[in-house]
Amino acid sequence: MKKILLFCLVALSGFSFTTEKEKTFCNPMNLNYRFQPSSRLSYREAADPVVTMYKGKYFLYASHNGGYWNSDDMLNWRFIPIKSLPIEDYAPDVITINDTTYYMASAMVKKNIYYTINPFEDNWKPMEKTLPFPVWDPHFFRDDDGKIFLYWGCSDQESQPIRVVQLDSKMQPVTEPKTLITHNPKLYGWENPGELNEKEKNGYNEGSWMNKYNGKYYLQYASPGTEFKTYADGVYKSDSPTGPFKYESYSPFSYKPGGFIAGAGHSSTFQDKYGNYWHVSSMSISIRHMFERRLGLFPACFDKDGVLRTYTAFGDYPTIMPDHKIDFGKEILFKGWMLLSYNKKASASSSMEKYPLTNAFDENVRTWWSANTGNPGEWLSVELDDKVTINAIQVNFADNDSKLKPDSKNLAYCYRILASSDQKNWKVIVDKSNNTIDACHDYIEFDTPVNAKFIKLENVKVPDGLFSVYDLRIFGKKKGRTPGEVSGFSVERNPSDARRAVVKWTKDNSATGYVVNYGTDINKLYTSYMVYDNDSVKLTGLNKDFTYYFSIDAFNESGITKGTMKITK
Repeated sequence: MKKILLFCLVALSGFSFTTEKEKTFCNPMNLNYRFQPSSRLSYREAADPVVTMYKGKYFLYASHNGGYWNSDDMLNWRFIPIKSLPIEDYAPDVITINDTTYYMASAMVKKNIYYTINPFEDNWKPMEKTLPFPVWDPHFFRDDDGKIFLYWGCSDQESQPIRVVQLDSKMQPVTEPKTLITHNPKLYGWENPGELNEKEKNGYNEGSWMNKYNGKYYLQYASPGTEFKTYADGVYKSDSPTGPFKYESYSPFSYKPGGFIAGAGHSSTFQDKYGNYWHVSSMSISIRHMFERRLGLFPACFDKDGVLRTYTAFGDYPTIMPDHKIDFGKEILFKGWMLLSYNKKASASSSMEKYPLTNAFDENVRTWWSANTGNPGEWLSVELDDKVTINAIQVNFADNDSKLKPDSKNLAYCYRILASSDQKNWKVIVDKSNNTIDACHDYIEFDTPVNAKFIKLENVKVPDGLFSVYDLRIFGKKKGRTPGEVSGFSVERNPSDARRAVVKWTKDNSATGYVVNYGTDINKLYTSYMVYDNDSVKLTGLNKDFTYYFSIDAFNESGITKGTMKITK
């Protein structure tokens, strides 16, 4: 009992407890995102993810990736190329029933469901009959009594809501389609399209997903559009898999409009082998193409009152991958390593005017730094503060000026990372000079922490184009004080449009940034918005007819100071 109490106290103080076996990961997920064929620009993509279990292994499926991934631990993923599936179709869904795995992706015409008894091999077969109607964004759900349901829908049109049918053992409908979720942007601000939900029209309601918890059915859906930072997931709840469903006021429950990479929509909510819930989502870059996307993996849970939440507050910082069942708040999976590289003084071997040096440390995946060439020896260096301990580094390669396509080979980035205390004597701390793995968001966790003032990223070889990174992100802790508690805190909810509010506070020079927390229950401020170097934020995705409660946390390189003041609006 004493150990459990200590565990909770440590978590609540902003730190976390872990065993030596537990490792971390950092979003976006470190995968071999496939280069796409349909643009004059070369860009990578994965989105609309589904994670399933098959014989104790994790399988990750996503749109347009030429295959899928398999993992033992959700940290290291092995890619399985596939040709026996319509792998170029968007938004696949997968379900395993007994020993058979079924697969279906989106289509504008009637298509087959595919099946296999061994997803480790490229040997999928189409079922004998197609569905009698086309579906977009399909999702299969099998209830405890063995009944199978198919949910689908992806549209901004009132005539195309999210619907459901029941299926038989041959995966054919035995009921008529039933409407479950319609568009409500005038009530729910987050359903309006735009980076600030500024477009007064229907967003895309899409990406349905069903979970059953304590006898209740949680029907999740995404909106307003995959290209926006505001892409999120909401949820309706019912006593039946076919409704009627009631909107949950805390929606969106998966929301990440701020930070290094934004977006947390069109997701699947699943349990790992220990029973912990996770939420795997689409995240947006959307610069070279609107479908330039990545995947994010977030801790999730149902609280004691059955409220579904996804922890995204520090969702692109190092997160613990537990090796056991976690029975406490998901905040304990945040490792507590802070970002040490934000807006730091930097230098490079060369820089293009359009892609300046500051872009590499601005915490914005939609900008990037680029050297003038892709030659060996090009480098990027950053000067950190004094008294820092480095625990992990994430290198986010930007593929500037590349011409790579889906069939391109030899896509590994070869590089070295060096550390120094004086910029004269350098020590290699990461050597991937002979790397053969395609890892465009490469994440390195150090077994032994590194103490250094300067970090240098040095090119050995890029697959194509120029040596470039979205951001070089360095995580750890700085000795010192956390910021003071936020003061001068106010919330002004728009009197003519309650879907919008402006949150303001007094900026603290010792703070790197802030996390605005809010929700429709004063004890459940589960939604969050991360802001760097600012004293206000516009919230544009509130629900019209509900009261909200707000608090603000401040953070810097030494840790987090929780806000105790709560405002009601």
